[in-house]
Amino acid sequence: MRTIFAILGFVAAIGVFMLYTRPAYDDVQVLQREIEQYDLALDKAAELQELKSALLEKRKAFDPEDLERLEKMLPNHVENVRLILDLDRLAASFGMALQNVIVSKPASESAGGETVIGASLSGDQKYDSLTLKFSTRGTYSSFVSFIEELERSLRIVDVISLTIAADSSSTGLRSSENSYRYEIAIRTYWLR
Repeated sequence: MRTIFAILGFVAAIGVFMLYTRPAYDDVQVLQREIEQYDLALDKAAELQELKSALLEKRKAFDPEDLERLEKMLPNHVENVRLILDLDRLAASFGMALQNVIVSKPASESAGGETVIGASLSGDQKYDSLTLKFSTRGTYSSFVSFIEELERSLRIVDVISLTIAADSSSTGLRSSENSYRYEIAIRTYWLR
């Protein structure tokens, strides 16, 4: 009888081990691996927080005016409306006004990798660009002054196309100052 109880006890122990202890032990192992991953993530977060603090201290060393100029030169987001208003204000200072403004999609969205430019933009570019087309009217000297002032502005823009045509609708200007119609396309950039 002792042998039977010993065998039944042994079978019961194996059954408890297989049905309860082993699954519980496996669950504990999985939880320990998750805890290790969370600990690594917390360590990484602490390192990143230290790095962030160090970078913020370095940023505080910069002149705020220089940081503002840098943000104007290469913003970290696209500001279509602000750019259009700035260009219109600049043109107005030379007696011109922006007309027929068309803003294209950002280059990364519109190219989509179908062209050489799209393929290069779809990579690890840290910036993006968009094209802004507009027209304006005025004298040639006013337009040259406008372009020179645009060149001196902090915002990075490339003039990618320019069309000049005689303006037949101009009236009231002195005969020595001919008015022209200018179709301009510029490309501007921002950080991603």
